[in-house]
Amino acid sequence: MSQIFDAYEKEFLEFTASIARNTSSLPSLAGDAKVQKIGETESDVAEAEALIRRMDLEARSQQNPAAKNPMLNKLRDYKSELARLKRESQLASRAANEANNRSQLLAGAELDDSGAPTSSSQRDRMAQATQQLDRTGDRIRDGKRTLLETEDLGVSILQDLHRQRETIVSAREHIHGADDNIGRSRKILQAMGRRAMANKAMLYGIIAMLFGAILLVAYFKLFRSSDDDSGGQ
Repeated sequence: MSQIFDAYEKEFLEFTASIARNTSSLPSLAGDAKVQKIGETESDVAEAEALIRRMDLEARSQQNPAAKNPMLNKLRDYKSELARLKRESQLASRAANEANNRSQLLAGAELDDSGAPTSSSQRDRMAQATQQLDRTGDRIRDGKRTLLETEDLGVSILQDLHRQRETIVSAREHIHGADDNIGRSRKILQAMGRRAMANKAMLYGIIAMLFGAILLVAYFKLFRSSDDDSGGQ
């Protein structure tokens, strides 16, 4: 198993545990504490999703199927678990916001009915503060979305680099195979050359022997004819 994958997995499990704790605590919170807990939960979900993408990239970069397949199986389970936790946290956040809005409306109605001093300027200030909080929350969400998009782009670039690396490795293996074939062909050609040289040397030897035999036969013929001429005289 990859040590990088194990480190990502440990962080992921910590974030999912935090998401579950924060989601279960939302009903018992109110006011700013509830808003803060919702923000923490959303941040944990974003971090967990980023870790899922990193684990996916690390798992797919493994060459050995014995290490790769268990990672992909774990990753599939973690994706399902995170999707479930995300749905539960969104439902809890929505319910908490609705309960908070109802409480504010009821509190405002009770103040009006009891004759508490609630001026138009105070209501305007409260509305402006609420709008300011909403805009701040929107900016924070936009910033998180931008960060996630940037991280997605980084993951996509890493995946492209990984595919290019696999292509280079495959090309290098083909080159090594071609080098092996060339080496074998060179050895075969060298053996054929040595055999041709041996055959050529053997041929030259046979020619030399034949030439010597011809000279020997010619010598004996000349020697005998000269002896015969001497005997006749």
